[in-house]
This record gives sequence, structure tokens and C-alpha cells, in this order.
Amino acid sequence: MVKQSIFGRIAQLAKANINSVIDQAEDPQKMLDQMVRDYTNSIAEAESAVAQTIGNLRMIQDDYQEDLDNARSWGNKALAASKKADDYRAAGDPVDAEKFDNLAKVAIQRQITAETEAKGAEPTIASQEEIVGKLKNGLTQMKGKLNELTSKRDQLIARSRTAQAQQQVHDAVKSIDFLDPTSEVGRFEEKIRREEAKVRGQQELASSSLDAQFESLEDLGEQTEIEARLAALKSGSASSSPSALEQGTETPKY
Repeated sequence: MVKQSIFGRIAQLAKANINSVIDQAEDPQKMLDQMVRDYTNSIAEAESAVAQTIGNLRMIQDDYQEDLDNARSWGNKALAASKKADDYRAAGDPVDAEKFDNLAKVAIQRQITAETEAKGAEPTIASQEEIVGKLKNGLTQMKGKLNELTSKRDQLIARSRTAQAQQQVHDAVKSIDFLDPTSEVGRFEEKIRREEAKVRGQQELASSSLDAQFESLEDLGEQTEIEARLAALKSGSASSSPSALEQGTETPKY
């Protein structure tokens, strides 16, 4: 019953839907690690039980071999006693002959008993050998399942981590979509455009003021030129007027 219970647990572990267990677990890695530990412990218990079963089989086999040896030994003793009785009978000693015949009968009886015990153990030995063979094969299969479970655990943990990373990326993208940063960028761009337009206006205003200054300078230069020419005219007319008078009053010479 103990062996059946152990192998029953192993069978349940082997048939467990690992994916379903992971879906219900808060921490899949811890859950899978625990499954591997449980499976390993159950196999260790099964190995101990199988070892005990093999030990019991070996004891039965030893007893069986001992019965066969005893049967052979008592057979030899019966044969020896019978020959001794024949010798005494041939020598004309019926008393000792009868004595050794009786010893031969005792030996034969014990031989029969040993043979009966050995024969009775044969079905048990055959059954136990079959059970041990199945248990050994079962242990081999379970160890293979443990390797599969370990590999499956590593694969599922890797898949779980990948899924978590993908979920984080998805949540981040979803958060970005929700915040819609393009609208913030648009507002910032509009603000910059207004600042650029203001600078352009200031530059245009500064340019207009500078042009006006140059125009006033040009007007000033023109007025200066006019004043200078007027002064020159006056100066010229002033210097030419006396010469004309002098030419007009000069006494002609005859």
C-alpha cells in the first residue's frame, strides 16, 4: 500500500496540467520549482520503497535457494542411509539394516518438506520479480518525466518572463497613447512660432527705424547742400558786383 500510494502521487504529478497550475499561481516560477521538488521527493520515496521490495525479494530468493540446498542435502543423506541399510542387510544384520532404512525415511521426509517449501515460494518469487521489474521501469520513466518537467519549467518560466516584458511594453505604449504627447508638442511648437514671429516683428521694426534715420540723414545732407550752394551764390555775387562797377566807371582812353 505504501508503494502504491507513492507511485499514485507520482502518477498524479506526471498527469498534472502544468499550464493550468501556472495560470492559477501568483508566482509561476515558485510553483514550478515546488512541483519539481515534490516530484523529486516522491521519486526518492519510491526509490526507497522499491529498494525495500527488492530486498524482500532477495530474502525470499535466499530462502528458496536454502530450501533447494536442504532438499538436495537430505536427498543425499537418504541415499547414504539407504545404501548403509543395504550393506547391513547383505551382511546378515537386519536390525541395523532396519535402523538405517528408518534414517533414510526421515531424510526423505525432510527432503520432501524442503522441496514443498521451495515449490511454494516459486509463485511468490515470480510475482515479486515481475513487480520489481515494473517498479524499476516505472522509476526510469518517472526520472525521464522529471527531466521533462524540469525542461518544461525552464521553458514556461522563459515564456512567462517574455509575456511579462511584452505586457510592460504594451502598458507603456497604451499609457503613451492615452497621454497623447503630440498635443503637448504641438502647443510647444505654436509657442515657439509666436516667439519667432515676435522676433521677426522686432527686427522689422528695428529695420524700419534705421531706414528712417538714414532717410533723415539724407534729408539733412540735401538741406546742407542747398545751404552751401546758397552761400556760394551769395559769395559769388558779392565778389562779382564790385568788378562790374569798376568796369562801368573806368574813363575811356582816347
